[in-house]
Parts: sequence; structure tokens; C-alpha cells
Amino acid sequence: MEETLSANDAGKYHVPVLLEEALDALSIEPAGVYVDLTFGGGGHSRGMLERLGPKGRLIAFDQDEDARRNLPDDPRLTFVPHNFRHVERFLRLHKAMPVDGVLADLGVSSHQFDEGERGFSIRFDAALDMRMDRRQSLTAAQLVKESSKEELHRIFERYGEVTNAKTLARTIVDTRAAQSMHSVKQFMDALQGVVKGNPHRYFAQVFQALRIAVNDEFGALEEMLSQLTSIVRPGGRVAIITFHSLEDRIVKHFFKEGAVGTVSRDEIFGTRPDPPFRTVHKKPVLPTEKETRANPRARSAKLRVAEKC
Repeated sequence: MEETLSANDAGKYHVPVLLEEALDALSIEPAGVYVDLTFGGGGHSRGMLERLGPKGRLIAFDQDEDARRNLPDDPRLTFVPHNFRHVERFLRLHKAMPVDGVLADLGVSSHQFDEGERGFSIRFDAALDMRMDRRQSLTAAQLVKESSKEELHRIFERYGEVTNAKTLARTIVDTRAAQSMHSVKQFMDALQGVVKGNPHRYFAQVFQALRIAVNDEFGALEEMLSQLTSIVRPGGRVAIITFHSLEDRIVKHFFKEGAVGTVSRDEIFGTRPDPPFRTVHKKPVLPTEKETRANPRARSAKLRVAEKC
């Protein structure tokens, strides 16, 4: 039998950020159908289930196999062990379209950071892994070993906003043939000579970039966003919590334009279609001072909410 965690243990797995704010923003209807795209420790899902009635339904996604241990015993919940980039496919499979609301918490779970063997954190020496879905083959170590100098430069500059991304990429390529970089410590030791500013902050940016690249986080996010127009009913709401400016920019653009890329204009009149969503708040909702004191990892969180027109 697969081990499951109590609600208290699941809370230790990951503390849900902006919980009440996100649930309030969804305006949950007791008999509605809702989606939690990032189940994790199950905190947001449990909150949604508490507001749903006996006829309500929740579809929860998570590609990390560890998340399955946090599932509550609730017949209203359907768990999908896959990346949310496949959301429309699985909602159709489970005959759950259209939905009344969608929630996504894009942050890496505390569990993933705190499990040293996963290789997400600079605090532990472990294999340089960083896979959220351990069924995939690409690891951070492979990315570092096999990527070209140009590709590494792009990854560190775009996904980590590393100040000396070009120098860092060149150093990796020049060093990797003679020096192993398979573990967190080996990787960091090899790059001490190019660290700019605060080492902790520098490597946090470098690790963020590798993690985003390994898991194709932006590609998955854009694929998911492009499906929202099809899966959410008119009047339904989408609540998305971001943790850094790069992903927040993608979400903000989608809610404003209704597309992940440039919206084409009519060739004759220069007009463009009205966006399918309207933003509920002019500015993102931020955590309270009380929440950030209790959970410092909430400091950078932003909640954006939009309603389907």
C-alpha cells in the first residue's frame, strides 16, 4: 500500500502561499468543477475541497511522484500525475470541461528544496538533478555537460538573469572536460572563480536557470496558458501565483492580451480581437506581512487573477 501523509505532515511538505486570497479570488461555487494545477502538499486543494459541496469536483495535477502521498481520501478529487501542460487533454479524458476555476502555484515546493537528494538546493551536496518529474531523462548534470556555450549563455541570461552569463557559460565549457560537475558541490567548486557579488544569491540565480531549463518550465507555462480559453467557462476564474519576475511577466501578458505571444492585428483595420479574460485586480495580490514572517518563502509571491469573458 502506498504511504499517505496526514494533513499536518502535508503542511510540512509545503506551506500553501496566499491560501485565503487565492481561494477568495476563485469565488468557489459549492457544486462547481475546479482545477488545482500544482497539487504539491495539497494545501490549496484541501482549501478548495472545504469550500466545495458534495456535488463539487476537483481535478488536481502534479508531475512529482512524491505529491501523491499527500492526497486526501476524498471521492470528489481526481488526481492526474502529469505536467499541467497537458491540462486540456486530461480534463477531456475525465469529462470535466468546462471548469469553473483554475488555480496554479508556480513555486517549487518546500519539499523539493528540502530534499537534498533532489539537487534543487545549494544547501546540500547531491547529484545535480533538478527533475520535477523523475520519469524524464534530462538532468541538470546532463544539461551542464552536453549544452553548447551559446545555449548555456542563453539559459543563464534568460532564466536566471545572471550578470556574467557569458563568462559563466564559457567557464563551464572550458572546465567540464577536465573536471567533473555531476554533483552540487563539484559544480559550485568549479565555478568559484566567476562568482559575482553575494555567492548565495549568485548560485541561487544559476540554479534557478538550470531548474527552469531542465523542466522546460516556461514552455509548460505557456502551453497551459494557451489552453485556458478553451477549458474555462465564461465567468470562470483563473488564479496564478508566481515567484519571480520572469514567469509573472508571462502570466501578466497572457491575461492582458489573451495570448502568450504577439497578438496579430487585422490587416485592413488594424484592430485585434478582445482578450478572452479580464483582470480582476489592477495590481497583483501580495502576501501580508504576517504571512511573510511565518513563511519567508512567500516574500516574492504574487497572485494574479482573471475572469473569463
